[in-house]
Parts: sequence; C-alpha cells; structure tokens
Amino acid sequence: MFEKILVANRGEIAVRVMIACRELDIKSVAVYSEADKNSLFKKYADESYCIGPPQASRSYMNIERIIEVAEECGADAIHPGYGFSAENPRFVRECKKSGIKFIGPDSSAIATMGNKINARKIMKKAGVPIVPGIEKGIKDLEEALDITEEIGYPVVLKCSSCGGGIGIHVVHKKEDLEKALESTKSIAEAVFGDATVYVEKYLEKSRHMEIQILADEKGNIIHLCDRECSIQRRYQKIVEEAPSPILNGELKYKISLMAIRAAKAINYVNAGTVEFLYVKGNFYLLEMNPRLQVEHPVTEMITGIDIVREQIKIAAGYELYYKQEDVKINGCAIECRIYAEDPFNNFIPSPGKIKIYSPPIGPGIRIDSGVHVGSTLPLYYDSLISKLVVWDRTREEAIRRMRAALSGYIITGVKTNIPLLNTIMENEHFFRGDYSTNFIEEKIML
Repeated sequence: MFEKILVANRGEIAVRVMIACRELDIKSVAVYSEADKNSLFKKYADESYCIGPPQASRSYMNIERIIEVAEECGADAIHPGYGFSAENPRFVRECKKSGIKFIGPDSSAIATMGNKINARKIMKKAGVPIVPGIEKGIKDLEEALDITEEIGYPVVLKCSSCGGGIGIHVVHKKEDLEKALESTKSIAEAVFGDATVYVEKYLEKSRHMEIQILADEKGNIIHLCDRECSIQRRYQKIVEEAPSPILNGELKYKISLMAIRAAKAINYVNAGTVEFLYVKGNFYLLEMNPRLQVEHPVTEMITGIDIVREQIKIAAGYELYYKQEDVKINGCAIECRIYAEDPFNNFIPSPGKIKIYSPPIGPGIRIDSGVHVGSTLPLYYDSLISKLVVWDRTREEAIRRMRAALSGYIITGVKTNIPLLNTIMENEHFFRGDYSTNFIEEKIML
C-alpha cells in the first residue's frame, strides 16, 4: 500500500480523497494556489505546499510543478480528483516517468476516450450503441450543411476533445448552423487546443444515465448499478440520483452489460463512468469518463462501497475485493450540488467570504464540502461549495428528506442556488420521476 499520496486538486474533492487516505493510514499532501492559502483542504492534509498563483493554468494544471512537489515530499502516488488535469494523458505519462503512481486509468485509456471521434469508432466496433452521427471532424460549413441535412435537425455540434459539457451547441435549423459551427470551433481551440468539431443527432426528451464501474489490473470488472443525472442546467448536472427512477430490471441489465463491454474494449483499469442517453427504450453511449465523478456519493450511499478507497487499492495493485454478486442496492440516494451563484441574476458566480455556514444534520444526510465559516470562495475556480447527499428507503422518502435538508442549509456571505434546488424538489414532475435533460428549461421557474 502507498505511504503518501499527493492530492492534485482543491475544494471538496481534495478533502474527500484525504479522508479516504486517513482511513487507509496513508499520509496526504495538499498542493494549493495562493488563492487557497486559507482553505479547508490545505488544513486537513498532513502536509501542504504552495504551487503557484491563483490562475489554474499556473498552479493546479502545472504538471511539472505538481510532480516536482511530489518528488520533494516523497509521495509515491498522485490522486487527480476530477477536473483540472484528471483526464490529461500527459499527466499520467509524466507521473510514470517519475516513478509515481497515478491513481486512475493509464494514459492510453484516457487518450482514447478523450478523443470523442476516436471513442465513437472504438465503441461502434465493440458493439456499443452510439448516438447517430459522424466519426470524423467537419472540414467546413459546406460539409456541415450536407451532414446535418442527412442526419436531420435538430443536431448537436461538439468539440472532439470536449468535456464537462463545454463547447456544445444544439442547432434546430440550418440558418443557425454557421454561427454555431464558428462558436464551437472557437471554444474547442481556446479551451482544448483542438479545433476539431463533429456532429451528432440531438436526441430530444432524452435522459442522462450512468453506470459506475470498477476494474482492477487482473482484468476483473464490476458495475455499481445505475444513477441518473438528467437534471441539468446548460449541460451541467445539478441533481443526481441513484438508482434511476425509471429503469426496470431488464433495462438495468442491458445498460450495465453495455458499460462493461465499453470498459473491456479499451482494457480499462480503476474507477470510471460510462454515460448514456436514454430515449424511447433505447440507450446510446454518450461518453466514458476515465476518472472519479462529482456524483459518486449517490452510488456509495446505495451500495455501501467506498469508491475512492477502491481507487487507491486498485492503483496499489490490489485485486477487487467485491465480485458482481456482492454488489447489493439498498434504498435511494439523491445529491444536490450547492453552488455559489445567484439564481435570480442569470446564475452569475457569487464569490466572496462565507459568514455563516450551517449544514443540515440528521440521519441519512451526508455533506461533502470544502468550506467552513470564514472560507473565501475565489473567482478563479468552479463555484461548487458542497454536495448535499441524502439517503432513504424509497425515492419518495429521499425527496422529502432532501427538502428538509435544503431548508436547514444556511449559508450567508455569498448567494447560492439553494432556491433553485428547493424548487426542483417541490416540482410534481420531478417527484413522479417524469423528467428529461430539458427539465429545467421546461418545468422550472424561479
């Protein structure tokens, strides 16, 4: 087992990984930017090192500096969390060069699934259904017009190297295609350094389903049931639940089988998530995220399996402790992402200093947080404050528990999206499980 792990991330996920390290008697190392010098995760770690100025590109994404610190402090592994460099194959290669274990998949798997066009080709060959579209980049507007006419509107333009819902444009008619193509290419080049754009059919009224998998170096792969992440705003998930309220036994078996098939197709190792769109009884592969997901707690709550701890054990060479028949589903869990943003002013970020921070307490409530009273939320990073997760025996009871928990969550000094989350939980369509990825636009008004 590892003796010391450097956590190459910040906020609530850094704390989450450090908790797992502490439970495994592993020393944890925090790296922080100048903007995070008073952060909770820095204080929670056994050691901490400043790695640069507030800008993420010069600190949390500075691979050379992170590895330099890991070598200096004697860390034998690095956990990337999610975001930043978690899906950068170069980070994995540089870790390997330095003799430091990267807690995640190998660089080949990350590179394969990071290129969405290449991933579509591989999954199609493996027999995993993919969204109708093309497996090549669009050369120009003329080609884009021909392809979209053949596929049929509406379509969605995506960056080949996209992630996190960035650089996605839905086009409903050909008059809007040129502007959308230019915008998508611009974002692709600016954010990912790759202007390649491809097109897929836009599946209306679809639902976003996920399968969490764990795979060890011995070739053992298991899935940890399904979760649903259809409640989104601008392609960003804000409410997740496990299991999905609409999948029956046959559908669960079908989607799980496809997820395992996708993982085997690229010889996947460690924790990962296979994402699907579900519409009218059919599943289509959306993407595979080769990392820990923000919403992993809902899966942990219904299975009792600590995914972060399993990640660390797998990276250390341990065989999976669990077999598929050991995975039992108990009850229902719901996660609400608490963001520092103003829901009454177009959700603009609300950075600042937290004056009062009083999270809800009670049975079946879990808070994954990276803040405390006096914490300053910088403008430089994602505005996630915490994740509020509840568990109960049934979905209806879990929703009621979430309503009570949200009403008892007090945060002052910054604005939060709690009013939006309250509105979602009170919505009759959500209560019935009758929703799609268009739910916020169609059903919610603040």
